[in-house]
Amino acid sequence: MKKLTTTFLFLSITLLSFAAGVKPSYQIKGNIKGITNADVYLANYYGDKQYLKDTAHADAAGNFIFEGKDPLPGGIYLVVTPRKTYFEVIVDKEQNFSFETDSLDFIKNMKIKGSTDNLLFYEYLKEGITVQQKMDSLTKSLSGAKSKADSTATYDAMKKWNTHINDYRTQFIKDHSSTFLAKLFKSIPDPEVPKAPILPNGRPDSVWSYYYYRNHYLDNVDFGDNRMLRTPVFHQKFEKFISQTVPQIPDTIIFEADKLIERSRSDSEMFKYVIWWVTYHYETSKIMGLDAVFVHMIEKYVQTGQTWWYDSTQTAKLIDRAKKISPNLIGNKAPNLKMLDMYMNPIDMSEIKSDWLILVFWEATCGHCKKEIPKLDSLYKELLRPNGIEVFSINLEGDQKVWMDYVNEHHLEWINVWDPYNTSNFRKLYDIYSTPVIYILDKDRAIRYKRIDVDQTRELFEKIIADKKKK
Repeated sequence: MKKLTTTFLFLSITLLSFAAGVKPSYQIKGNIKGITNADVYLANYYGDKQYLKDTAHADAAGNFIFEGKDPLPGGIYLVVTPRKTYFEVIVDKEQNFSFETDSLDFIKNMKIKGSTDNLLFYEYLKEGITVQQKMDSLTKSLSGAKSKADSTATYDAMKKWNTHINDYRTQFIKDHSSTFLAKLFKSIPDPEVPKAPILPNGRPDSVWSYYYYRNHYLDNVDFGDNRMLRTPVFHQKFEKFISQTVPQIPDTIIFEADKLIERSRSDSEMFKYVIWWVTYHYETSKIMGLDAVFVHMIEKYVQTGQTWWYDSTQTAKLIDRAKKISPNLIGNKAPNLKMLDMYMNPIDMSEIKSDWLILVFWEATCGHCKKEIPKLDSLYKELLRPNGIEVFSINLEGDQKVWMDYVNEHHLEWINVWDPYNTSNFRKLYDIYSTPVIYILDKDRAIRYKRIDVDQTRELFEKIIADKKKK
């Protein structure tokens, strides 16, 4: 028995009534023994979430009907009980069918009428339960194995059952190739990697194997069929490919994302989902440097008018956000800053001579700064300054006295500057919306690291300095 996940979202409940003689576009009649005088819900998968589509009231005998004036988009749907347990049904071309089952075991007791898709689906689910029970029993046997021979025999039996269910799906695809379920089954397995070519050193080419796996990982996932979005399969494979199979390097992610977007162009809903997910995922990524993917998505798809689902306000916000990030992407030349020191003398960042330059944006009254700045000061005096690494410390505080008092009290001996007249535009150039913020620039003043904390800065420079001493 399945329990509903916390991602089930009750976005809206639409109760449809029909005038006499008007036939609904979909009508799913149900009977669940053990569920009486209670609301039952019809939901669908969408990406990595589930959304409510319809609701019906089960009478004293457990009978209820889901029906609506518009056809349901194809996919895997969930019938959810008041106890938040659920089971799945396929909704595709057949949208007028019935089922009956028992809340004690939905799958075992399921009987379907009027839907070939669901008859086949439940034959598969029942076969899957049989295999799972066998595997569970073998797992218990494995824990109690008394010899290596016993363990080997158990492993062999487990492999046999695993092969059995895979063969079942393979045969299903051959026998029912036109069904949506066959398409789903085709999309599940990972690609089988052929034997790798042998390198001149006599070893298999593992890099070739990786690229084969990556290049064929989504071969059998149909990006031109939005029914795939309404399954628990598509998002799992899509996300794993983008965020795990593909190296998290901006240029590589962009290359692969653009290919998938092109594959989805034939289906507007799939096109929308792929662009939306990649954009949002990398806008909110905590991995340094991957905001470059977000900027690419905005520049290539949003600014060119391809994202019709965003209204003018959303579009403007996304474009503005990308414009704030783009000047300070990893690898870019750091925008030069001309500031004033505590005594109003001009300081030009470009004139500072050091192999590395740390920029820290902070405020004397910021609570988090009060924890991080002393740690950075200790690092500076202990490790950075002795190795010729300078800190360019930019104060955001409007009160000069508060800032100067803090600097003097804590003996901050690095380069202390500010911009009281806002002439440098540093907040926009470095996307400063919180404090403290650390950027690390190399000898050529390209941005190498950004938005890391003091502990990460210490770890980074301990390694850089140690590596330098080895040379």
